[in-house]
Amino acid sequence: MPRLLPVAALMISAAASLVAHAGEVKVFRNSETVDPTEVARILDRSAPIKMRSLRLLDGPAAAVVASEAARPQALSLQVPFAFDSAELLPSARGQLDAIAAGIRMLPENQKVVIEGHTDAVGSEQYNEELSQRRAQSVRRYLVATHGIEGSRLQAVGLGEHDPLPGRGPLAGENRRVQFRGQ
Repeated sequence: MPRLLPVAALMISAAASLVAHAGEVKVFRNSETVDPTEVARILDRSAPIKMRSLRLLDGPAAAVVASEAARPQALSLQVPFAFDSAELLPSARGQLDAIAAGIRMLPENQKVVIEGHTDAVGSEQYNEELSQRRAQSVRRYLVATHGIEGSRLQAVGLGEHDPLPGRGPLAGENRRVQFRGQ
């Protein structure tokens, strides 16, 4: 088997990292219907994760990722809030109701992290505080409306620090709430 040059190995590693990161978050648009079964599948950390390997080809550092990427590790919604507020708008309820139904399908001991995110407009401190308040608002809705045990849900504000892959820091898609199984 031929040895890889250090540059080729770095290129392969970078390609694998991009593919893994790109498949990490399932983004639901406002117009999309959220399927509770898909929510449960993404958030369930007890289910095995399918992984595919890289196959090295002859030639200048070619890498092919097998046909199926790993399942997403999180799901993201652009939850509508009132401007400059953590108040959930009525249009947010349909998707959040589907998230709640998916969480109820999980094992009872399964925890879910609710991550609030913002774009990079505004100060870093303000964005962190707003994202925390919005994550808490979603948590309160899931507990009060759907009876999900509060100890299963952890709200975290990440502000502008983790934009979606391939989006600039000012992109509107970064104003989102993300759910991750723990």
